[in-house]
Amino acid sequence: MMERRRMDAALMVLLLGHLAAALEVPLDLLEGLPQPPTITHQSPKDYIIDPRENIIIHCEAKGKPHPSFSWTRNGTHFDVDEDPHVTLRPHSGTLVVDISRAKADQYESVYQCTARNKHGTAVSNNIVVRQSRSPLWSKEKIKPIVVQEGVSLVLPCQPPAGLPPPIIFWMDNYFQRLPQSNRVSQSLNGDLYFSNVLQEDSRNDYICYARFPYTQTIQQKQPISVKVLSHDPADERKPTLLVPSGPSSSKIVLRGQVLEMECIAEGLPTPDISWTKVSGELPAKRTHFLHYQRTLRIVNVSESDAGDYRCTAKNKMGSVHHNIHIMVKAAPYWISGAPRNLVLAPGENGVLTCRASGTPKPSISWAMNGIPIENSPKDPSRKVEDDTIIFTDVQIGSSAVYQCNISNTYGYLLSNAFVNVLSEPPRVLTPANKVYQVIKNHRALIDCASFGSPIPKITWFKDSRSSTLDGDPYILHDNGTLEIPVAQSHNSGKFTCVARNLLGKEENHVFLEVKEPTRILKQPEYKVVQRGRSAVFQCKVKHDPTLPPVMTWLKDDGELPDDERFEVGADSLTITDVTEMDAGVYTCIMNTTLDHDSASAELTVVEATPTPAVVIERPDSPTDLELTDQKKRSVQLTWTPGDEHNSPIQKFLIQYEDSLHHRGHWHNLTEVPGTRTTAHLKLSPYAHYTFRVLALNAVGLSHPSFPSRMFKTEPAAPDENPTGVEGFGTEHNNLVISWKPLTGLQSNGPGLHYRVMWRQKTVSSDWNMATVANTSKFVVTGTPTFVPYELKVQAVNDHGAAPEPAIAHGYSGEDLPVAAPENVQAMVVNSSLAEVYWDPVPSKLIRGHLKGYKVYYWRERSLHKHNPHHVEKQILTFSGNHSRGKLPGLHPYSLYSFYVKIYNGKGEGPASHTQQFETPEGVPGAPTSLLVTNTDLDSLTLEWSPPHVHNGRITGYTLTYQPVNNSNELGPVEELALPANETSVILSNLRHSTRYKFYLNAKTVRGAGPAISQETVTIMDEGNTQTSHPIARSPPHKHPHRNAPPASPFGNVSSSVGEEGALISWEYWGPERNVFVEYKLENSEGEEEWQRESVNGSQNFMLKSLKAGLPYKVRLVTKGHHDQPLHHSQEVSVMVPAVASRQVDIATQGWFIGLMCAIALLILILLIICFIQRNKGGKYPVKEKEDAHTDPEFQPMKDDDCTFGEYSDNEDHKPLKGSRTPSNGTVKREDSDDSLVDYGDGGDGQFNEDGSFIGQYSGKSVSRETAEGHESSEAPSPINAMNSLNSFV
Repeated sequence: MMERRRMDAALMVLLLGHLAAALEVPLDLLEGLPQPPTITHQSPKDYIIDPRENIIIHCEAKGKPHPSFSWTRNGTHFDVDEDPHVTLRPHSGTLVVDISRAKADQYESVYQCTARNKHGTAVSNNIVVRQSRSPLWSKEKIKPIVVQEGVSLVLPCQPPAGLPPPIIFWMDNYFQRLPQSNRVSQSLNGDLYFSNVLQEDSRNDYICYARFPYTQTIQQKQPISVKVLSHDPADERKPTLLVPSGPSSSKIVLRGQVLEMECIAEGLPTPDISWTKVSGELPAKRTHFLHYQRTLRIVNVSESDAGDYRCTAKNKMGSVHHNIHIMVKAAPYWISGAPRNLVLAPGENGVLTCRASGTPKPSISWAMNGIPIENSPKDPSRKVEDDTIIFTDVQIGSSAVYQCNISNTYGYLLSNAFVNVLSEPPRVLTPANKVYQVIKNHRALIDCASFGSPIPKITWFKDSRSSTLDGDPYILHDNGTLEIPVAQSHNSGKFTCVARNLLGKEENHVFLEVKEPTRILKQPEYKVVQRGRSAVFQCKVKHDPTLPPVMTWLKDDGELPDDERFEVGADSLTITDVTEMDAGVYTCIMNTTLDHDSASAELTVVEATPTPAVVIERPDSPTDLELTDQKKRSVQLTWTPGDEHNSPIQKFLIQYEDSLHHRGHWHNLTEVPGTRTTAHLKLSPYAHYTFRVLALNAVGLSHPSFPSRMFKTEPAAPDENPTGVEGFGTEHNNLVISWKPLTGLQSNGPGLHYRVMWRQKTVSSDWNMATVANTSKFVVTGTPTFVPYELKVQAVNDHGAAPEPAIAHGYSGEDLPVAAPENVQAMVVNSSLAEVYWDPVPSKLIRGHLKGYKVYYWRERSLHKHNPHHVEKQILTFSGNHSRGKLPGLHPYSLYSFYVKIYNGKGEGPASHTQQFETPEGVPGAPTSLLVTNTDLDSLTLEWSPPHVHNGRITGYTLTYQPVNNSNELGPVEELALPANETSVILSNLRHSTRYKFYLNAKTVRGAGPAISQETVTIMDEGNTQTSHPIARSPPHKHPHRNAPPASPFGNVSSSVGEEGALISWEYWGPERNVFVEYKLENSEGEEEWQRESVNGSQNFMLKSLKAGLPYKVRLVTKGHHDQPLHHSQEVSVMVPAVASRQVDIATQGWFIGLMCAIALLILILLIICFIQRNKGGKYPVKEKEDAHTDPEFQPMKDDDCTFGEYSDNEDHKPLKGSRTPSNGTVKREDSDDSLVDYGDGGDGQFNEDGSFIGQYSGKSVSRETAEGHESSEAPSPINAMNSLNSFV
């Protein structure tokens, strides 16, 4: 690890040396390379020491071989070995003086260090060593001072001279600083000045203190007593200067030092001090006013600060001023830096430059290896010219260290620079395969530290090494570092640097990884939380997946409290049981190894007790808009926020109006956080800007501020070119070049126009150009048909042109294709799908943008009929360059024709040769109609019409049917196979009074098609005592002639009447889809309108709205789009007969009779028990006996004491437990699992005369009640049964 750190440090030194155009030998990395000595560390020129500590005079140097050290003292050799108190640190030139046995003042001298090896000698500065001194105050007796109120006063300090000078301050006996003001102030020399004294200035402990910084000691002067007399105060007077004296003075200051000038005046009232520079302006950034304007301080003085300064003291009585003439001198200072070391190869040339300045002008002297150069050995390759030494054709052995000494009256500069003559091949010092990581959109620096003599030349390659990296976006620095100013993801990869000189080359590979930046997607939000509740701050972050993130939460920029109430989650901070101490600003920081992001939110804790609600409103408008720092394309906008109204301002929205181009319209420019009140605005040229600011808090946006003053930007050449450049043709021989024009704000200046340039892409030709204005397109005529063009549109105004535009591409106008697809054929996939194939048309014959192919196909005829269908052609479009397509939805067993066309942006080309194909048979459609006729007790006739859509040759029909009970449960299925030439069948041996459901479908060789269904009910037995539903006979059915279909699209209209209504059936083959059933009374008077109901696309419909016992006329009607009747069917007469209501008598149900018997038995047992209890003994009052014999019908029995309570009508009429009798006295069908209704089609549920049905389901106990029910003229009901039971009880 230590070796790696040394390597990195050496590399940094080497990089800095390269950037400075000099070369340093990396001794730590390249063993065996010679190098003259270089001073690396030395003590300061003016070295003040603490006499209580050992004296250490530093002198460190490096070189190969390691240099030896020697010292001079006051210009003569200092023999360290001869002085027992002085030692030299090992492998160093640093002197250590042990003062435990010697006095420090004996070593106050001027020292100079020399470091030498066989390649040269380097010398240090002259180091003047002086010990710090803190002498005592001279003893003196200070008399008390008595003055009149209003006069001036000076309290002298006169501290002893120390090294360095002490720091002066005034305090009292309690070590409290004495207050100072514009009336009382301390001067630069430490004296305390009173412009005028007041009664309150009387005190006896004015003490001056001196602090000596090196020895850290403080000494004090004897206290001064001041008494102010007020019996005869001084009069008001104009100011008089106490410091400095006279009308003018002068002062010398050195460049780079601090200039301090003071003016202290007395007067009554207290005068004010002001400063001006007579010969110019005060340097604002370097000027400071101290001691209540009495002191003017200018830091880092330069030659421009020379001149006359004037201080003015003024009160209401008058003024006085003093002029101070400042002369700026300068100790020598470098102009272009100290001389740089030279590493030269044999035969190379080089220059050492020692360029410095000063006032007065300094003198320059050169030395080589510490000896004046005029006394050094002559070297023909060296030439001295004032501040420069020129080396030509240097050779091995010319290495040396040169000293440049520049001095004048005020100081000197001494610098060492060596010339090292080496011959070394290149060596790359950057570690191999080093990985550099950088965040996207940040600067990337890839190092290639190298050494060689001559200095190697560095070249860079990436990945395939196809070309050197020496242009945009790469920047190659002199030290070999490759810079990518804005790194992007595609910059990641392997980089190779090659170092070359005359002696060879060496290469190195490094890698760059560009990472995604860390961004906080959901920032924590401002929260107001009641004390005792929880607060949750969300902080959702997106980061590069290869960089491990670390989430840190801070409170008020410090660590979170060590409290278990603070729970830090993966992307949240939860604070439970919030207290007032938790209020503050919480910040989430997401750190990775390369970057970080942070966001903050404030937590406000309020009392949990109900308090008057804080009213939050929109913020007030910002005010005081000011424009500063005005530049050509930017300006600084500042404002003062308005009242927040109890909701912090989240952000400010800055808008602008451009009165030059878009007067009266405000546009959003930028947003800044609510904590800022200034914004740096980037502007466009040639605009008249006015700005306004809006504030946003949790409630909403404020009203806009008053507009700022107008700011006009100067015009300039356009920064951008039009976008959306396109080329297309509207005719076969033109090219229309269009673009999105620049807006007024984008024009950047007056006179906006466009240079339109075009040329054919495939032909080497010059650009054609035209200039247009006030348009967004240009038409080029006379172009060949559909040729590719290169296009450019450049924006130009009166101040110049925009940058070179990018090249866009387009085509001249299209024309219709001239060829049809070849080799067109079809392959049948199944009965409804075929696939069409063709050869694509050559591109040169398309003459435009290929849009696709269109297949035109139509059905010629059905294969079982030979008459054509005359169906319109259908078109399927296949976009793009296809060579096949599928034709779905075809009719089975049909002959189809088709052809194919190509089409482009202009239109369709010629058609291919027409081809044909046949589709195989499919399953047929459903039979057109299914009618029930001749219904009898146990037989009926079914008649049907063949399917309208055969889809092949009909091979037969399948008829299935099954009985259906009133619960819609289906019985066993019967199936019949019928021949193809049959259209009717008679079914016998059916059960009477039974509903049947029939299904009929047709078959071809491919299978059975969908079925048509029909329902009907066989006629009931005439001997049945129940009333049966008469079945309406349909009129005789006649099949239409198949060769001559009727004008009406309806046929075979029939009806059948059931218990739910009238079922209307028909055939329909018309094109309209809006079919309705219409009906009205047959004998209606007047013009009664037909009532209408939609049939929803089926071919049968149940009419439920017909009234029983009335005859109706019914017909089928089709309706067009404009609600006009197109066709209607023949009318059918229908009458629904009146039938008895289907009421089930619950008193005849077996389960109910059994339940009633059980209840009666229980009541009988209960009565017997009660009578036994009464007869066991005791006599009862007559009243009780009467009550006991009261009619139990009117006094129900109580359960608790077996007595009868008071009569209650509500109790009598409650239904028995377990029964579900409705309020109307009837029983619902679902209440009985064994209802007699399920077994017949009777109307009121009465029994047959033989009673067999009753005996089967209700047992012997039913017979008596049945007989009673027959004798009654009233039909049995659940209510009668309940009343009978009450009477029995």
